[in-house]
Amino acid sequence: MNRIYYLLLFVMMISFSGCSVVEGIFKAGMWWAFILIFGFVFIVGWIFLKSRKK
Repeated sequence: MNRIYYLLLFVMMISFSGCSVVEGIFKAGMWWAFILIFGFVFIVGWIFLKSRKK
């Protein structure tokens, strides 16, 4: 019976560490999305302002 508890504990430890890895990936992805969206809006605005001056 003790082996089952150790096996269950081992499986839980593996699954929880996997969740933290996935959480880190999604956080990094979220920040990259913010940076890319901000950069895209900045470039489009800059091009728009440059075209209006001519």
